[in-house]
Amino acid sequence: MLQTMRSAAKYIWIILIAAFVGSFLLYQTSGLSGRTPVTTTTAVATVNGEDILLTSWQNSVSTLEQQEQQRVGRGITLDERRTIEDNAFNELVNDVLLQQEFKRRGITVTDDEILQAARNAPPPQAMQSSELQTDGRFDIQKYRRLLASPMARQSGMLAGLESYYRTEIPKQKLFDQVSSDVYMSDERVWQAYRDRHDSAQVSYVLLRLETLTDTAVTVTDQEISQFYDRNKKKFERPGRAVVSLLSIPRSISAKDSSDAKVRIEKIRAEIVGGAKFEDVAKRESMDSVSGAKGGALGKGPKGRFTPKFEEALAALNPGELSQPVLTPFGWHLIRLDARKGDTLDLHHILVSVVQSDSSATRTDRRADSLASKAGSTDDPKKFDAAAKDLGLTPASVVAIEKEPLSWAGRYVPSVSAWAFSGVHAGETSDLFDSPEAYYLARVDSLHVGGPQPLSDVTTEIRGRLARQKRIEKLRPIALQLLQVARSSSLEAAALQWKLPVEKTADFSRVTAVPGLGQFNEALGAAFTIPVGQVGGPVPAVDGMVVMRVEKRTDANRVAFEAQKTEQRQQLLQSLRQQKVEEYLTSLRESVKVDDHRTKVMNAMRRQTGAL
Repeated sequence: MLQTMRSAAKYIWIILIAAFVGSFLLYQTSGLSGRTPVTTTTAVATVNGEDILLTSWQNSVSTLEQQEQQRVGRGITLDERRTIEDNAFNELVNDVLLQQEFKRRGITVTDDEILQAARNAPPPQAMQSSELQTDGRFDIQKYRRLLASPMARQSGMLAGLESYYRTEIPKQKLFDQVSSDVYMSDERVWQAYRDRHDSAQVSYVLLRLETLTDTAVTVTDQEISQFYDRNKKKFERPGRAVVSLLSIPRSISAKDSSDAKVRIEKIRAEIVGGAKFEDVAKRESMDSVSGAKGGALGKGPKGRFTPKFEEALAALNPGELSQPVLTPFGWHLIRLDARKGDTLDLHHILVSVVQSDSSATRTDRRADSLASKAGSTDDPKKFDAAAKDLGLTPASVVAIEKEPLSWAGRYVPSVSAWAFSGVHAGETSDLFDSPEAYYLARVDSLHVGGPQPLSDVTTEIRGRLARQKRIEKLRPIALQLLQVARSSSLEAAALQWKLPVEKTADFSRVTAVPGLGQFNEALGAAFTIPVGQVGGPVPAVDGMVVMRVEKRTDANRVAFEAQKTEQRQQLLQSLRQQKVEEYLTSLRESVKVDDHRTKVMNAMRRQTGAL
C-alpha cells in the first residue's frame, strides 16, 4: 500500500510542478517580471538560515483560500485574504521549526508506523465522513475496506494519507517527549477539584480611589524602566493608518423592499402548493452557504440568530413553515424540523432586499466613474478632484493593522488590509465592492506597528504604576475601617465612612466576582479568613477591600473520589496541551525569522506596474 501511496504522490507532484512552471513561464514571458524578476527561488522568509520560498507560501495561501471560499460560499475580501496569508506564513514557519527540531532530536517515522497509523488511527476528516458511519458512529471496518479499494489508489487518497502521517507522526513523537514529565498526584487533582468546587460568600466594603483626599504619588524613571523591561511584549502595537474614504452606497428604495417581500410570498406559496422546500431553497435562497444544502442551518442552540428570527422560530411547531420574517439580512422563510430542549434543527430560505436592476445600473456607473477618475493612482490630488466631481465627501477613518475597518457602523471590506500591504501615503486603492456600497480609499498617513519605544509608552506606564500606588495609599484608611469593624461590625464601620456593604453570590476560587475581580488577592482572602470574621485589607480591581466571610462550603470528597480518574485524565490532557503550547511559543520566540514578504510583494507590485 505504501508503494502505491508513493506512486500516486509522484504523479500528483508532477502535475503541481508542471502547473506552477507553466504559470511561471507565462509570468516571465508576459513582461510582468520587470528588470529584477521575482523568481521561484525568491525567499519570503528565512528561519534560522533556512529559506521559505515564495512558491511554497503562494501554494499554501491558494489552498487555504480555496477552502475558505468553499466554506463561506463567496469570494473573499482582502481582509480575509490577509488573515489567510498570515496563517499560511505562520504554518510554514512552524513547519520549518518543527523539521529542524525533529532533526535535532533524531525523530523519524518508519514505513511500518505509517501503515499502522493509516489502519488504526484514521484522520479526523475520515472519522467525520457520513459515508464511513454506521448508525451515526464511525465504522472502522468501512474505513479499512475503503483503504483496500481501487478507489483509494486511483483517487490519490493513499498518497494524501502518507503525506498526512509523515507530518503528524513526528509531531506526536515530539509532543510526547515534551510533555512526558507531566504528572498529577492525587493531592494535585484534589486541589484542582477544590478550586472549582469550594465556594465562599462574603460581604465587603470597597474603598475606591475617590476616598483619597491626598492622591499625590511619585513614580520614578527607574520604576518605569523596570516595568517596561518586564513587560515589553505588552507594549507591542499594530500599525495605524489614517485613510480618506469615499463611498457610493447601494441605496435601497421602498419598491426594492416591496419586491423582495412579493418574491418571498411567491416562494412560500410554491412550497405550500407542494414544491419540495430543499429544491426551492437551492434555486431561490440568497444565503449561498445554506442554500447549497437545501436551506439547512443544522442543529444548534436557540439564541444563535437575530431577535426577529428567534421570535418567529419560537412560535413554530416541528414541521411547520413560517410566514415571511424580516431581519436585517432580508426576508426569510423558516421551517422548524425538530426541537429537543434548547437544541433546534431547521431550514430557511433568504431573499435579501437588494437594488432593482435600474438602480443598481446607476450606482454601478457612478462607481465606475469614480474608479476611472481616481482608482489605483499615486497622485492624491486625483482623489480630491474625483470626490468634488461626483459630489462625494471624504471621511477620515483610522485603520488598524490586521483589524477590519468599520465606518458609520458598517464593515468596510478590504481597505484595512490594502492600507498595510506595502502602499505609501498618498496612494489610492482600487474600487472595493460590498453588498452595501462601493468604497475607494487613500492613505493619508501610515505608522508602522511593532514594539513601542519606552519614550512612547512612558505616560501609559506612569499611569498604571501611579494607580497601583494610589490603591496602596488606601491601606491605612482600610486598616482603620477594619479596626472599627472588628470592634463593632462591618455595617457600623461602613456607616461611619458612608460606604455601602456589598454582598456577593457564592463563588469559587476561579470565579470572576463583580467588585472583587478574578485570580487576585481579594478572592484568595475569601478562602483564608475564618467564617464570620472580618479580614483585610486586600487590594481589588478598583480599590482596597475589607471583607467578612459569611459562609464557606468545602468540595465533597466522596463525589471527587467517584470521578477522580476522569478528573485526572482531563487535567493531564490540559496540562500536556499547555506544556506543548508553551514549548511551541518558546521555540518560536527563540528563532530568528527574517520576514521579507512586504519587500517581495512590493517588488511584484512594481513589476506589475511596469507594464
